[in-house]
Amino acid sequence: MINLFKPKKNGNDLELKIDKDNLPEHIAIIMDGNGRWAKKRNLPRTMGHKAGVETIRKVIKEADRIGIKYITLYAFSTENWRRPEEEVTALMKLLVQYLKSEVKELHKNDVVLRVLGEIDKLPKECEREIKEAIELTKNNKGLILNIAFNYGGRDEIVRAIRLIAEEYKDNNINIEDINNELVNNYLYTKDSPDPDLIIRPSGEQRLSNFLLWQCAYSEFWYSNVCWPDFTELDLQKAIYDYQNRDRRFGGV
Repeated sequence: MINLFKPKKNGNDLELKIDKDNLPEHIAIIMDGNGRWAKKRNLPRTMGHKAGVETIRKVIKEADRIGIKYITLYAFSTENWRRPEEEVTALMKLLVQYLKSEVKELHKNDVVLRVLGEIDKLPKECEREIKEAIELTKNNKGLILNIAFNYGGRDEIVRAIRLIAEEYKDNNINIEDINNELVNNYLYTKDSPDPDLIIRPSGEQRLSNFLLWQCAYSEFWYSNVCWPDFTELDLQKAIYDYQNRDRRFGGV
């Protein structure tokens, strides 16, 4: 992987227009549309999730090549437990397979892997693989890859409130100490900046309980392409569109 953005020799016209000095620092992606992709092809939903893993590989490599510093992928929400047991089991197995097959490559390319969510409530094999991958890559200096797994935005905020309440009860903080910065320090994303750009493929236009606190001033980019069909060019389109927006953060 290349950390300094250099257009490919046979790059497209859009790639040449991307301003490497105005890149979003943090891109978050709601990886949506795996099931619909499979249904259109008369395949089981699990095949859509497997195809989506291939897209993850491509997007991470492209983001790193361009020079994005943080990528957060929404892989499994706290609400996804309501899906059929067969699909949930398949998603857990896919996570384990992904980590086993990819973590060495991620480590080789200096990627730091972090997982956002309640990993202690996952099957033991998943929890073990996650912790081993985090430990292996924790000292790397390259792209930060956050995977939101068993994650819910509301649950994250409730968790932060509980932790802050415990600190107050133990006389470690005063009421006056509670501000935006303090709350940020108790979120899963405490070591990452808020996302500049949130991408959602598949045609849906909602957050689905994703990074509710962090998205206050994020730019949103939607695509009708289902996640398995999302390409490097789609990522470039999102970045280019982001660069042509006027971000005022509540100002004039």
